[in-house]
Amino acid sequence: MIFVYIFLGLIVLLFIIAALMPRSYNIEKSIIINKPVREVMDVVGNLNIYSEWNPWQQTEPASQKTITGTPGTPGHKYAWEGRKIGVGSLTLRERDEQHIHFDLEFLKPWKSQASDNWLFEQWGNAETKVTWQNSGQLPWPTARLMGPILSKNLNHQFGIGLENLKKKCES
Repeated sequence: MIFVYIFLGLIVLLFIIAALMPRSYNIEKSIIINKPVREVMDVVGNLNIYSEWNPWQQTEPASQKTITGTPGTPGHKYAWEGRKIGVGSLTLRERDEQHIHFDLEFLKPWKSQASDNWLFEQWGNAETKVTWQNSGQLPWPTARLMGPILSKNLNHQFGIGLENLKKKCES
């Protein structure tokens, strides 16, 4: 009987910890790419070549992909389904002279939505400072408990993604 009370106490403790964890996350990383702003924006805004530099898509190249819409314009969409990478989509929401904004939606392993935002700044002579920012809500309780691990993993993956993007643009 004491085992049941200890087990229930641990579950209640996990729920309390989850309630105290941050409800959202924000990741931001930058890199300098030796190409003009327009060229770098064209690569990021073209979801037809997204899997060539995106670190998540490279972890499961055999995943199912569906790309619709015109590259670089609102509504251009990349949807995926895989065992490792789950199910989701990335849709270009808005583009201006310095920004590209995407809506990111995950359906599996859990439902959530995020904003994937890009800032492109002229930097030096024909160079671009690229800032990749992603923010979203952490569903309760599982995602909140995983928040610190998620943030660490996203920071690492953003670094890899920006290095891949740099190689893609500069090659």
